[in-house]
Amino acid sequence: MKDFILKYMPICFQNLLISIYNSYQYKIRHGGRYVEFFDFYADLHNTKYSDVINEQNERLNKFLNFSTKNSEWYSNVVNSNSLKDFPVLTKEDLVNNLKKIATISERKGIISFTGGTTGASMKVIYTKSDMQERFAILDVFRASYGYKLGSKVAWFSGKSLVTKNNLAKGLCYRDDWINKIRFFSTFHITQKYFDDYWVALHKFSPEYIVGFSSSVFDICSIAEERGLKYTGNIKVFFPTAETVLPMHRDLITKVLGCVLVDQYASSEGAPFILECKYGIKHIHPLTGIFEVVDENFNPAQSGELLVTSFTTHGTPIIRYKIGDRITLGEAGLSCQCGSEFPIVNSIDGRSADYILSPENGKVNLGNLSNATKGISGLLCFQLIQNETDLVIVNVVVNNKFDLNQEVRFEEALRMRLGESMIINLNKVDNIPTEKSGKFRIVKNNLKHQ
Repeated sequence: MKDFILKYMPICFQNLLISIYNSYQYKIRHGGRYVEFFDFYADLHNTKYSDVINEQNERLNKFLNFSTKNSEWYSNVVNSNSLKDFPVLTKEDLVNNLKKIATISERKGIISFTGGTTGASMKVIYTKSDMQERFAILDVFRASYGYKLGSKVAWFSGKSLVTKNNLAKGLCYRDDWINKIRFFSTFHITQKYFDDYWVALHKFSPEYIVGFSSSVFDICSIAEERGLKYTGNIKVFFPTAETVLPMHRDLITKVLGCVLVDQYASSEGAPFILECKYGIKHIHPLTGIFEVVDENFNPAQSGELLVTSFTTHGTPIIRYKIGDRITLGEAGLSCQCGSEFPIVNSIDGRSADYILSPENGKVNLGNLSNATKGISGLLCFQLIQNETDLVIVNVVVNNKFDLNQEVRFEEALRMRLGESMIINLNKVDNIPTEKSGKFRIVKNNLKHQ
């Protein structure tokens, strides 16, 4: 249906459909208890940190108790007041046992598909209240930088939006007229189409940008190469889904003339890490618990994350091995912003690797991970590129990954990598991690030649 609309429906009709659909989603996300949550989190800076920690402990106890009573997966946990008594939850657990873990049906909740940045695609089910709370937290964070609903936003994410005919006519985006959002395709940011992106960005003149840091970086790289600098007035770039590298921050702020403000969460519902105005990342205690552990699951200053999120009542996320790594700041450090929330020195888990496509240039991790959305039975995958026109795709699957799912997955990859790319898909029992303990979804060996 989506392909039919993109190919045969007039652009104005497509924009109208996008505007209506987004407005419907906004109504759900910003209805119900949203205003209550927004007001609470907006006023949180006036609360003593000791009171925040007491609230965190109370929320944790309530959430763990709720989970043991309402989720079959956690029903055998004897001591629901001790987080350490809960088993570690893996991505494979979520993929294979969603019905046991979830506390509500898909019909009664809100389904969220993840792109699988560490190689596994899945879906989780949110309650409406939890979804509203998460958006309230995010909106309060962005509001501290001037953003409000209805601000003009340029959005760069992994959505399939444009056709070859569109590109031939210089069209690299779709518009949400009602909510003032321009959604740019992130699959075609190359020298060939750069002028179309550059002109469209200037004509739209957004106040804010949201999306993949690597995509915006690519635009800025070509602009700098051509001696161009954005002449509009972008206030802030809010990156999503990828680790922001120093080179991203330096070049994007230089070319676009905006502030770059980072944040960490996940489609599965991970708690939030938010960057303050002084460039320091803070764990938000009322969104959940971050456990940083070594390879033996002992507490560590730098290591893998186990996350427990208070806004996942539909699909309880408890001690979830999310696949990312962080390095904590020294305990008790104060910040110029005045917040006593724990400091994170670095978020290390989201790779900025890419596959180099002969047709589409650099295809980033965010786009590649979105190829797994809605694919059943795909537990883990990794792309290895040793040649410019060939990519090896190793997959770990279960019996739900039938021929139809395999074809859909290959089509999603080909849409991102281009028609000329040879895709060799291999089913394997497991995919080893790196010596560092990290899992890499992309291994581009061309960059080291």
